[in-house]
Amino acid sequence: MELKVIDIKGKETSTKVSLNSSIYGIEPNDHAIYLDVKQYLANQRQGTHKSKERAEIAGSTRKIKKQKGTGTARAGSIKSPVFRGGGRVFGPRPRNYGFKLNKKVKRLARKSALSYKAKEQNIIVLEDFKFETPKTKEFISVLSNLNVQDDKVLFITADVDTNVYLSSRNVGKAKVIAADSLNTYDILNASKVVLVASSIDKIDNILN
Repeated sequence: MELKVIDIKGKETSTKVSLNSSIYGIEPNDHAIYLDVKQYLANQRQGTHKSKERAEIAGSTRKIKKQKGTGTARAGSIKSPVFRGGGRVFGPRPRNYGFKLNKKVKRLARKSALSYKAKEQNIIVLEDFKFETPKTKEFISVLSNLNVQDDKVLFITADVDTNVYLSSRNVGKAKVIAADSLNTYDILNASKVVLVASSIDKIDNILN
């Protein structure tokens, strides 16, 4: 699959790049995508939820009423779950929601997500560019030139580019990540994927 490289002014250049068909042209595997996205979202959960059970409630341990003769159920502790202010039965406890996923499945999921974007013609190849200083205005100008200012856009750079990242941070619909941080969720969550030209070889090395 061949795509023309576009400059930051939105004009087509004379350069063409060939996208690897083993990454951008496979038959997508929906189940691998499901598993990888599920793991990604599970890893985002803090898992710090906690409620107090009856043993952790502060309160008196005296018997609150006599055992018999009251006409109501017997009761021993004010910390019982049946009373207001008592402990919670089987409440949430801190836990880790993460689970293991094989590397080959994750690689297949990422290839499948990129193949979907390629089939939908939602991949743009952008020439390498740099910002001297972080400038949100310049980044918005690049989005406008590419005609993607109203879309959710994922920019993939070869390495971490601090100035480009900081320039994009205040733009709600845009996200910039390095090729080694590529994940299935971000690819599918974006309407357009912008590959900075130097990132293509890096992605090939990672996914192959």
